[in-house]
Amino acid sequence: MLHADQERIAAEVPVAMPEPGVRERPATRGPGLLMLALGLVLVIVGVVAVFAGLAAESGVSVLAGVVAVVAGVVLGFGLVAVSPGEARVLQFLGRYTGTLRPAGLHWVNPLATKRKISTRIRNHETAVMKVNDADGNPIEIAAVVVWQVADTAQACFEVDSFITFVETQTETAVRHIATSYPYDSHGEEGLSLRENADEITGRLSAEIAARVQAAGVTVVESRLTHLAYAPEIAQAMLQRQQANAVVAARQRIVEGAVGMVDLALQRLDEQGVVELDEERKAAMISNLLVVLCGDRATQPVVNAGSLYH
Repeated sequence: MLHADQERIAAEVPVAMPEPGVRERPATRGPGLLMLALGLVLVIVGVVAVFAGLAAESGVSVLAGVVAVVAGVVLGFGLVAVSPGEARVLQFLGRYTGTLRPAGLHWVNPLATKRKISTRIRNHETAVMKVNDADGNPIEIAAVVVWQVADTAQACFEVDSFITFVETQTETAVRHIATSYPYDSHGEEGLSLRENADEITGRLSAEIAARVQAAGVTVVESRLTHLAYAPEIAQAMLQRQQANAVVAARQRIVEGAVGMVDLALQRLDEQGVVELDEERKAAMISNLLVVLCGDRATQPVVNAGSLYH
């Protein structure tokens, strides 16, 4: 389900990378232990033949021994040990011939070049960057992306350095996401960086995946690790947030106070405790609202006369 969402979001990302010219394929390989044993046998037999030829003054025996030693050494150049979480990209005369992924000892073309590529899961955390959000407010943002090499051929031949490529494209995607959404929606409809973290990180993962796909890299996950207003406007934005919180709190208090006054008047009327005319009701409502909505303790005033004196 997560990959389906990433593919859907990636289709909306305006990133057009070129199609890869080469893709990974398995390399032709032989049994490494068998070729190791054969190479050792050739070297040992060759050394024995050389010494025997020198002792017998036989040029043919010496030549055969040298050929056997050289053949054993050449076979040894074709041995490749692959560790778990690694792969070897093979090239012969400048042409890509395949990739070794299975762990163990293998034998390949001795003349082929062998480049080691790590296929382990990696982390990259961007530095804290200062950008402007969709409203033009300067903010600080940083993210971490978890990625892995999926196609070793693309990682080697499609870009100069796939590690640098991933780092640069990650920072580009973070900047693009930060400038596409406001930091806070302020009660308006639409996504915001602070209030819609799951949706924003999903779009960030999709955009990074679309940007690094050309390098044969797959994105496992990405998350925002730092999100804040820039220091020069942080205090002003904090005051704005505090004002919004105070207004919201006072609104809740007033709504509750009106409900309590209405309930009090209904109970007095139902139980017949006292009969109040419109003027007395207005005075009672005013007093109750002052008591319930005041932000400090009220001081009672005792009226020694009547309501009208």
